[in-house]
Amino acid sequence: MSESIAPEEFAEQAPDIHAIQNKWQAYWDENGTFLAGGDEDPRPRKYVLAMFPYPSGDMHMGHASNYLYSDIVARYWRHRGHNVMQPIGWDSFGLPAENAAIQRGADPREWTYGNIAQQRESLGRYGVSFDWSRVLHTSDPEYYQWNQWLFQQMYDRGLAYRTESPVNWCPNDQTVLANEQVIDGACDRCGATVIKKKLTQWYFKITDYADRLLDDLDQLEGRWPHKVLQMQRNWIGRSIGADIDFEIEGRADKVTVFSTRADTLHGATFMVVAPDSDLAAELVATASPETRMRFQDYLDQTQKQTDIERQSSDREKTGVPLERFAINPVNGEKLPIWAADYVLADYGHGAVMAVPAHDQRDLDFALKFELPVRVVLDTSAEGEELANPAETGEALTGEGVLINSGELDGLPKADAIARMIEILADSGSGRASKQYRLRDWLISRQRFWGTPIPMIHTADGRIEKVPSDQLPVRLPVAKDIDLKPKGTSPLGGATEWVTTVDPVTGEQALRDPDTMDTFVDSSWYYLRFLSPKSDQFAFDPNEADRWAPVDTYIGGVEHAILHLLYARFITKVLHDMGLVKFTEPFSALINQGMVLLDGSKMSKSKGNLVQVSEQLDENGSDAVRVALAFAGPVEDDKDWNDVHTAGAKKFLARALRAAQDVASEPGISFDGGDKALRGVTHHLLNDAPGLVEQTKYNVVVARLMELVNAIRKTIDSGAGAADPAVREAVETVAVVLDLVAPHTAEEMWEILGHAPSVSAVDWAPADPALLVEDEVTAVVQVNGKVRSQLQVPADISVDDLEKLAREDEKVLRFIGDKQIFKAIVRAPKLVSLVVK
Repeated sequence: MSESIAPEEFAEQAPDIHAIQNKWQAYWDENGTFLAGGDEDPRPRKYVLAMFPYPSGDMHMGHASNYLYSDIVARYWRHRGHNVMQPIGWDSFGLPAENAAIQRGADPREWTYGNIAQQRESLGRYGVSFDWSRVLHTSDPEYYQWNQWLFQQMYDRGLAYRTESPVNWCPNDQTVLANEQVIDGACDRCGATVIKKKLTQWYFKITDYADRLLDDLDQLEGRWPHKVLQMQRNWIGRSIGADIDFEIEGRADKVTVFSTRADTLHGATFMVVAPDSDLAAELVATASPETRMRFQDYLDQTQKQTDIERQSSDREKTGVPLERFAINPVNGEKLPIWAADYVLADYGHGAVMAVPAHDQRDLDFALKFELPVRVVLDTSAEGEELANPAETGEALTGEGVLINSGELDGLPKADAIARMIEILADSGSGRASKQYRLRDWLISRQRFWGTPIPMIHTADGRIEKVPSDQLPVRLPVAKDIDLKPKGTSPLGGATEWVTTVDPVTGEQALRDPDTMDTFVDSSWYYLRFLSPKSDQFAFDPNEADRWAPVDTYIGGVEHAILHLLYARFITKVLHDMGLVKFTEPFSALINQGMVLLDGSKMSKSKGNLVQVSEQLDENGSDAVRVALAFAGPVEDDKDWNDVHTAGAKKFLARALRAAQDVASEPGISFDGGDKALRGVTHHLLNDAPGLVEQTKYNVVVARLMELVNAIRKTIDSGAGAADPAVREAVETVAVVLDLVAPHTAEEMWEILGHAPSVSAVDWAPADPALLVEDEVTAVVQVNGKVRSQLQVPADISVDDLEKLAREDEKVLRFIGDKQIFKAIVRAPKLVSLVVK
């Protein structure tokens, strides 16, 4: 190792931050400083994980904040005596790599692994305390083999299935998207408007776990951000109600409608079905030629619209009558059936009973097409006249009692719902039911750069699993395939690859040409880190018992639905398989805000990235880390223009200089040192754990700055650098500074005469005696504005504090010739004077 900077040189020159950085990174690599301890390590375990990056280029400052925060957590728990695992890998399959390869005429592997190498170098220079022995890439066959194993396990349990249904189709990327990947009607990858298309695709049956996914969120209250829990609850969207069976004239099978308001069944005056549903196509088949033509035009128009547009409340209602009638099961009335785009084919059963008096969308539709409106719920206040929605245009949606509803008349809404469900059940025309906004997870993708689906399609129409001893099904060489998106998977055109053998008959068969959604890769990767090199299993259940679930997970709130929901689902499946003992993958979640530039999100396409490597070259790792940590609360967005690396460098230089100035030897007793400085030191030791665990990292940095200033004041005073309180304070700075500026902290620790690594040093406990304040700062306000501050004894009386405030020169100057009408005294910290 290189020698430390000599004290006499340090005062004359700025520290060589890159030399210090390189020195300690080499030491960590050579000594395996941050490798997680094995079975023989007696310390309690902590698993800290940041969401792994996508290798789209070099890291930008958004990555830098994410891995800074995870590193603060990891280093903190090491200082608290824990055996910490903080692994890193790359989410390396997906469309960006494939699109980049198409543009360059290259193999996606070249682009992907080149970017990984670049990001790995930047992460190494950034000084994050990763366990580099556990690196994984999801595009390695050694990883995606276990995606294929997981798929087949899901298939065996009836949780993976293939069916034809309307899907979200991105016309730009030429692939299907899961519902969660459509944001405001657009593809979350490229922003193209998504359309509906009917295709046969593979799904994971996540809806089987809807109740558990919803109810288990209670386990995470107080440990995940409330906003994220609410977003998950809203996305799952459980509704409690009834399935109601309607007979259709001329049709043998009944049509089932789900409703949360079974009590309003007497108010149903028509039925609406989704125009893109199979039911609509069947019903209109017997209509007149004119109606069939109108319906086809309407269907074509509907398929060009997004679900968001179709369900917008302020759109004019449109529809086509299907010339068919449903029979209301409680009163026998004939209800005309319409196709209307505000009903979605994949929600409920694709049909709704329309109760226009009590549903605004149904009312808008009824008024547009002059359909009956019947009030069955009296929502008026006592003494008020009941409004008529047909005249006001406003549906009655509040609480009330039933009217015009036979035996339900006079019942309040809740009782009426329960009674109507009993009536339906007794007559065999309905039952209590639940519905969910959540839809099964569509995992097929018509692209090359992903995990091949490990299934075989036989000549006689069977679907068979690829034999387990033939896994992984590896991707072919990309240069032999036309990767350009064309609506079907490029793998389907790779004749040699797609042709295989039926494992049952030995006859020729075809591989499934689609690849898996990359969210499959990230749904269980946290477990692969436990056994990253194993070729025997996806992960060792014994290691899962030791390490999992993840104690602290760090990442952006943009993953609040997609990734987190899927990871929770797969974890529950693995639990049911007996492979893990827990049901939630991430015990605590930290969401960091974005790092912006000029108020905009950093984006490669916008050309407004601030590259980590450039900042490391210019400012060094520690200054970047300190500046980001100090810039504001973790959850807040931060504009890079407001992140001050220059100030961070000055602070770090002052901290290093303080270590150089210490004149006492290691191991001395701190008793008897400067009491004021020791008080500042021990207040930091007392407060820092709570601040870190509350993610107030900016406050920790501010307190470190305060302590460094106090050290300088003491050194420059009569006590000087030999005061034992100075050594105690500087050692405390070194240990706590390790969270945000580890290279500087290591250098300080060595300068102070200690063996590395400072990362392994337990935080000293605070001395309670030094937390008792002899003096405090009392604030004096005049008419609500701070006009003076007084240093007073901590046990000062109310009368004495008021007297000092009234006699203070600054206060008297502001009062002038005015009179004090009121004095509010909160000894020992506040005096508020009201003058006129």
